[in-house]
Amino acid sequence: MPQGQPTTVPDDGLTTRQRRNRPLLMVHTGIGKGKSTAAFGLALRAWNQGWPIGVFQFVKSAKWKVGEENALKVLGASGEGGSVVWNKMGEGWSWVQRDDQLNNEEAAREGWEQVKRDLAAETYRLYVLDEFAYPMHWGWVDTDEVVDVLRSRPGTQHVVITGRNAPQQLLDAADLVTEMSKIKHPMDAGQKGQRGIEW
Repeated sequence: MPQGQPTTVPDDGLTTRQRRNRPLLMVHTGIGKGKSTAAFGLALRAWNQGWPIGVFQFVKSAKWKVGEENALKVLGASGEGGSVVWNKMGEGWSWVQRDDQLNNEEAAREGWEQVKRDLAAETYRLYVLDEFAYPMHWGWVDTDEVVDVLRSRPGTQHVVITGRNAPQQLLDAADLVTEMSKIKHPMDAGQKGQRGIEW
């Protein structure tokens, strides 16, 4: 366990152990690659600890075979670590606008309602809300409500939210914020995404 010296010690009345074990709200945002990848890496750690994991995939197409989905489902079914439930919300979205945006909005709202039910029931120990920053940014779900619900979630439920353009209210409420910046990407030189790297 790393032994660092905190720059400040909060006056919250918690012991070091209580503070160490409090649930975290984490956000991976920015224009660089790796936001979802980092969140799924976190899910691997949670699986190893035996935590039940709920993945909510908000924007990527439900038809898109995400490599991490198969891996985490196999691990979840192995009986060795935590369980894994993977939820796909809607028909997905691409950088080219499509006519089914209204369906995607409804699916995002329905997905958020399911997350709220699961948080209230303390269904999972780790929630991966993949690409959930987009529905907030686009106004499909109310950011203030999201922040209120996440701040008041019961138990020891950790939440990680990924996606570009995470709203400032969410960043302010988060315990950990990582911004992925892009220095260079093969797609800039015309290379398409490839198996094993992008999916």
